[in-house]
Amino acid sequence: MATGALTTRCLLTISKRGFSSKADKNVAFLGLGNMGGFMAANLVKKGFNVRGYDPSKDALTAATKNGVTGANSIAAAVDGVDVVVSILPSNKVVLDTYLGKDGVVNHATKGALLIDSSTVDPNVPKEIFPVATEKGVNFIDAPVSGGVMGAQNATLAFMAGGRKEDFDRSLPLLKAMGAKQFHCGEIGSGQVAKLTNNMLMGITGMATAECMNMGIKMGLDPKVLLDVLNNSSARSWSTEVYCPVPGLVPTAPSSRNYDGGFKNELMVKDLELASGMALGIRSPIPLGAVATQLYRIVQSRGYGQKDFSFVFQLLKEEPEKK
Repeated sequence: MATGALTTRCLLTISKRGFSSKADKNVAFLGLGNMGGFMAANLVKKGFNVRGYDPSKDALTAATKNGVTGANSIAAAVDGVDVVVSILPSNKVVLDTYLGKDGVVNHATKGALLIDSSTVDPNVPKEIFPVATEKGVNFIDAPVSGGVMGAQNATLAFMAGGRKEDFDRSLPLLKAMGAKQFHCGEIGSGQVAKLTNNMLMGITGMATAECMNMGIKMGLDPKVLLDVLNNSSARSWSTEVYCPVPGLVPTAPSSRNYDGGFKNELMVKDLELASGMALGIRSPIPLGAVATQLYRIVQSRGYGQKDFSFVFQLLKEEPEKK
């Protein structure tokens, strides 16, 4: 992957434009799972007409209870809408959804704006963009950070890659679903920013779990230790908001049996994507490599559905007495 083509410094953009020549009010939303369901519901709350599709009947039913109109296919969802928003689980699913015979690009209205908020390899949006452009539709990649709580509370951060005019047009929708919107550069650069963020999140999460475990095993009171860290140079999002030790931060997944957060299997996926990106440009990632392997071990133990901070439980395991 060439580095010169990507803008590595994200700019927080505040724009007064946002809407295109006509207000983009009719939206298709593809992917109504843990994140997408809340994101679509927030669009409805802000006055958008949302037609949704998800292969899961349960997810689709839940979305309709929040004002989303259900559709029985991708083609039916995107027919005649101004904007398509998607948040999907993998490279293959995104490519099939957008470029498949019955996919978004073949069925979207000419002039529509396509916003993909999935976390995928940066080459995926680069593959979609020229095909979409040739078909007369606009496309940006806009992955998110903030997790399920951010999706629910409309406090997500969006990292977008694509043409500036398409980003400006997307702002009314992004603002309806989140608190921060960054234009990171050309197509694919939103994914670069997201994968960089998630690798750092995985590393700091691993380090916090490791050091909290060490201090507790040495006899420190967990509450005292966390208070020290949060008032010292080691303070971070992982200590303040996402502490891996149960019972210390009530809103953290660790205090909910590690449920309802960012699944360990998704952390593994993102770290593998980030590792592949780093390999392509020969950027050394020794800590990223260690983090990837550690979260893989958590997954191999059968805890892929738990929040990634479950790594603390792996580290605190006592060795078997002989």
